[in-house]
Amino acid sequence: MRNYDDLSILEDALATDPLDEESLAVPAPDPELMLTLLAHPDASQRMVAARAFCELQDNRAILPLIQLLRDVCPLVRVSAAYALGRNTDAQVVEPLIHLLNTDWNGYVRKGVVWALGNCADRRALAPLLHALKTEISAVRLWAASSLPAIASLAYEDVIATIPPLIEALRRDPMAAVRSNCAWALGQLCRELPSNVVYATAIDALLEALVEDEDFGVKEDAKAALLRLGDPRGIQMIEELELEGLI
Repeated sequence: MRNYDDLSILEDALATDPLDEESLAVPAPDPELMLTLLAHPDASQRMVAARAFCELQDNRAILPLIQLLRDVCPLVRVSAAYALGRNTDAQVVEPLIHLLNTDWNGYVRKGVVWALGNCADRRALAPLLHALKTEISAVRLWAASSLPAIASLAYEDVIATIPPLIEALRRDPMAAVRSNCAWALGQLCRELPSNVVYATAIDALLEALVEDEDFGVKEDAKAALLRLGDPRGIQMIEELELEGLI
């Protein structure tokens, strides 16, 4: 069983997201220096270097960043995960999946899920589906939003991904996770013909639109239905708007 320790141990250190637009507005760091710092004996310097590659793209950094996924410091591991989400390559997928399955720290696993979504590799589909069902809320949230990038690569993957997203949209206790599931269903249904799976997904979005207690979930379900242009969805939205219910 994983140790679901309080994630607050990293809150201060990760108060600034390495992918935050403001943090990326500063001049780009020197890649040669950052490559050297990836092997620095000081964990804080390794973290700085790994975070630099959230902005920089350099194939030379991939192997050192993969090695940092095993770093003793969770701040370094999560920074390396984010960086590999920017410097994607087929060889990073298996190490990221291994880290998702073994790391005790939720912030690290959250970064891994984001990186796997960016890799858009079918090998990540099963681990992300498992994370959507079993993980802590922060990881489930990012798993839901990462799935469309991977599942859309193949029709059979879309078909396999929609039922777990529907289940999470209906059952997940966290509204933010349900919202991401609604968004993800809207993305994946664009890849589908008008078949039974598509109709079931539309039913789930309509159910969320009408029955979910959270306004944000309703809005995301509405946006997904409008994006799809589904006649049933548009008709329901018009009826609810006329009644002043949304």
